Amino acid sequence: MARGDQIYCDREFLSLQGVYEHHGLDCGDGTVIHYRKLSETIERTSLKIFTGENRKGENRSIGNKIYERSYATSFTPEVVMRRATSRLGEKNYNLLFNNCEHFATWCKTGVSESSQVQDILPVLSTMNPDELATPIREALRGNPPENSQVLLDRAIAQIKVTWNSLQPDYKHNLKEAQEWQQVAAQALKKNREDLARSALQKKLSFQKQANAQKAQLEQLATMTQTLLQNHQ
Repeated sequence: MARGDQIYCDREFLSLQGVYEHHGLDCGDGTVIHYRKLSETIERTSLKIFTGENRKGENRSIGNKIYERSYATSFTPEVVMRRATSRLGEKNYNLLFNNCEHFATWCKTGVSESSQVQDILPVLSTMNPDELATPIREALRGNPPENSQVLLDRAIAQIKVTWNSLQPDYKHNLKEAQEWQQVAAQALKKNREDLARSALQKKLSFQKQANAQKAQLEQLATMTQTLLQNHQ
């Protein structure tokens, strides 16, 4: 394992039997950048803390064995470390949407995902905004006027939550598409058509997600306007 590698180890999961994987980025000097569970902050710590610290600050490692997560295509170590250090101090930890694996995978590939939770959660890009407001629209039509403002406020609040989830991902995917386009261009200059082809596939994947999210954001905007007009 070396600088810029995505590493992980098995950790105890609170009082439950079994383990979960804790991910981070190897700095190559005995330290790791990771979403530290104790503080729920992205920090640079020692390998000892990375492998064994639980939420009470106690070291209860399971053998301290460290594994490496490898990818067919990923950023260079320099880019990986730049991405990792750019988020030091972040305190937006979320077990389901922004955990240690999401962070480490994003640093390596640009894709924020967690194989540990992706099977139990719907991916944001597959959400259908129309389904979000259908029950609300029906409620607005079937309730007396004194309740309509409350229902409208709830509908707008739900739309806002979805919007705030989609918009950052939309901007992120646009940026990643641009970065992989640059990687492809650099690869072609070095006559590495294989790397350029792989980078372009990454770029197209991000662009496709961005296009889908743009359409969903437009749906949310239209939905909000429709709700307001119907209420008026």
